[in-house]
Amino acid sequence: MSSPAVFVAVILVIASLICPSLSQICSSQKFTNNKVYARCSDLPVLKSFLHWTYDAENSTLSVAFVAPPDKPDGWIAWAINPNAPGMVEAQTLFAFKNSKGEMVVKTYDISSYSSIKESSKLWFDVKETAAEFSGGLMQLFATLVLPEKGKTTLNHVWQVGPSVTGGFPEKHGFQPANLNSKGTFDLLSGESKISASGDARVNRKKIHGILNAISWGFLFPVGIIIARYMRTFQSADPAWFYLHISCQCSAYVIGVAGWATGLKLGSESKGITYDVHLNIGIALFCLATLQVFALLLRPKKDHKYRFYWNIYHHGVGYTMLILSLVNVFKGLNILDPATKWRSAYIGILVVLGVIALLLEVVTWIVVLKRKSNKSTKPYDG
Repeated sequence: MSSPAVFVAVILVIASLICPSLSQICSSQKFTNNKVYARCSDLPVLKSFLHWTYDAENSTLSVAFVAPPDKPDGWIAWAINPNAPGMVEAQTLFAFKNSKGEMVVKTYDISSYSSIKESSKLWFDVKETAAEFSGGLMQLFATLVLPEKGKTTLNHVWQVGPSVTGGFPEKHGFQPANLNSKGTFDLLSGESKISASGDARVNRKKIHGILNAISWGFLFPVGIIIARYMRTFQSADPAWFYLHISCQCSAYVIGVAGWATGLKLGSESKGITYDVHLNIGIALFCLATLQVFALLLRPKKDHKYRFYWNIYHHGVGYTMLILSLVNVFKGLNILDPATKWRSAYIGILVVLGVIALLLEVVTWIVVLKRKSNKSTKPYDG
């Protein structure tokens, strides 16, 4: 054997001794509990491995997830996402060392990037769990009962992290390997595919948020400002009315599109619900639809019922304004965008608020001046 070949062989042997995970494949791995699994897969990133046995009759899935944590006191995690490949809405099993140095497994519901909560109730039932740490590798064992019999292709996510603080896993890295640790695998064939980097479901959430922020969160308040303040000026009549109608009808059309997108997202979401956000959205749709139909029944200015119609129209409109702003912020909390987007929206609301305040002052000045002129006008017989 040539000297370079010997050198390479020695280096590989040393590397395998120092870090066994570099030289392993899933079929060569053995477990101390002598557990044997029907299938295994060498996952494409994070030097991770997945072993599993699927019992179709009982819909049970026994898994062993093996990976090296970023640091000895770090963590590993494996999850099933019932809706889409990706972290959001992943039903997760975390393995790490507790304060006593013992390996433990905990279950978490990751409903958003900012909401990671320990939960005993996941999309699947967890019958038993265990974890071990040996040779630089953490091993997570679990037996799950899947709720949908016959569903053999699952979205899964896996991850490793550097540390645990107060029993809570710290953030993982954001290298390409960390961001691409998601995909699908077939329980029967063993075929595993890494997911594309874009998460279509997250994109649909963004579209839902943008449509509703533009409609209920911007156009609708602008339409109310136009109706309340422009009609004070006689020269703006009837332009203010058509501007008001244009804003509100545009807000309604865009808002219905955003509402329908939200319903679609909700129908695809299994085990993840946002009841308050959903109920406010339904209420807004119903009230907005009433407003549209009420326009067709709008009495003339001199009609005896016009006064009552105005009370109804204004009351429903201001109720919708409050609900729409509350729901936009609830949506922001769910979507959890970058801080700059929340700040930008708050800035827009502040600008609209300042404009409304200034127009309120101007309106009262105009109204009081008119009343004063009427009271001082001499009687002409």
